Amino acid sequence: MYLDTSYIAKFYFNEPESPQVRELVRGADTIHSSLWALAEFHAVVHRRLREGSSSPRDARDLASRFSEHVEEGLWNLIPVNEALLRRTSALMVSAPLDLFLRTADAVHLATAREIGERDVWTGDRHMLAAASYFGLTGRCV
Repeated sequence: MYLDTSYIAKFYFNEPESPQVRELVRGADTIHSSLWALAEFHAVVHRRLREGSSSPRDARDLASRFSEHVEEGLWNLIPVNEALLRRTSALMVSAPLDLFLRTADAVHLATAREIGERDVWTGDRHMLAAASYFGLTGRCV
């Protein structure tokens, strides 16, 4: 199973879809994501701290818990290397002009494709729409 950072964040923060995402994670054998999620998750923590929806202590605790879960293997983060970025770039350059494609989404989608996933789980509408271009099915709870 492949989750993007938006779903990893929903595992830690209480958001509308969080209970369903937690249940999805509990039922999965292996959960993959891109190593890109490491930086993205901490950007989410920072944004919530900046917006005042998380306290400094909560932010530190969640960042620490996420790191522990990475070390324990809950999140199997796939390395981002030059070859993956080159393939991602080629896909972005040849994408249809009407496809809204952000860099982080493309890296996640290319990573999922590279490791042979069929589905990618995300709450991001743009990523859901772009999944089929990468040969994937975008799924959400």
